[in-house]
Amino acid sequence: MRRRDFIKAIAGSATAWPVTARAQQPMPVIGYLGTTTADDFTSRLAAFREGLKQTGYIEGQNVVIEYRWPEGHYDRLPMLAADLVRRQVAVIAAVGGEPSPLAAKAATATIPIVFSLGTDPVRLGLVASLNQPTGNMTGVYFLQSELGAKRLGLLHEVLPKATVIGLLVNPNFAESEFHAKQAQEAARALGVQILVVRASTVDEFDTAFSVLVQQRATGLFHANDAFFISERRPLIALAARHRLPTIYPWREFVVDGGLMSYSPSLVQAHRLAGEYTGKILKGAKPADLPVVQPNKFEFVINLKTAKELDLTFPPGLFAIADEVIE
Repeated sequence: MRRRDFIKAIAGSATAWPVTARAQQPMPVIGYLGTTTADDFTSRLAAFREGLKQTGYIEGQNVVIEYRWPEGHYDRLPMLAADLVRRQVAVIAAVGGEPSPLAAKAATATIPIVFSLGTDPVRLGLVASLNQPTGNMTGVYFLQSELGAKRLGLLHEVLPKATVIGLLVNPNFAESEFHAKQAQEAARALGVQILVVRASTVDEFDTAFSVLVQQRATGLFHANDAFFISERRPLIALAARHRLPTIYPWREFVVDGGLMSYSPSLVQAHRLAGEYTGKILKGAKPADLPVVQPNKFEFVINLKTAKELDLTFPPGLFAIADEVIE
């Protein structure tokens, strides 16, 4: 081989090698730590992937997502979070409520974590402040826990003569006592009594509703908890059986036959979580990404359920409803 041809061959190999090496590099892996099941997260997963796409990442093309589902059993979350850490994922998306990011925080102080939750992350100790998170965590705070008073007010408009209204909480949920205290404070302003009932398993639902009936509660609202979402159908059925008008913390309840709901938009929240996850994959640090707060809220009414309960909604409530299901 002539010297000139040999030099060209070496130069060509040097140019081609990095391209081949880049092509063989593994795709980054996102650990997705939910709180219930994949079926419950269908619309939220679509929104999360849309947020990723806006930052240039498409699942299966240039990013891999490892999913972990505790199916509403919060005691499984530490094990699932530890598994993602052992997998050495690039970032953990801990979404669907408080238990998931709390488990992720306990599992790692180095892997970036993007949360999506309804409770103040500063109060939970996840970040130092909303504007300057510090540490390895940031994400979306959609103000769910602070909406109890709003839901109680909406229910009171439908039931202006109610004197006792029930509040269902899960004692295994970290924020249950906060929700109960907040409800009691809001009830005093309305002149109603709050009856707190607790259930952490499906088997305990019947007992909770029996107490509501015995104590003559005429309405009910739920604390924000992913466990209740995953078991919403038996809860909706019990409310219908006991003819107990109920306002729920998520739209999914109303779609499945519940009376009404007032909540942040989970679709918007998960799209923002997807965007933040993509930004971190591109090199952003969680400490430099302020916790974002969605601004879209949804008031949904199921008119068919209202008719079955012989309820008449004030015209003003229909005027502010984002969706009326007939």
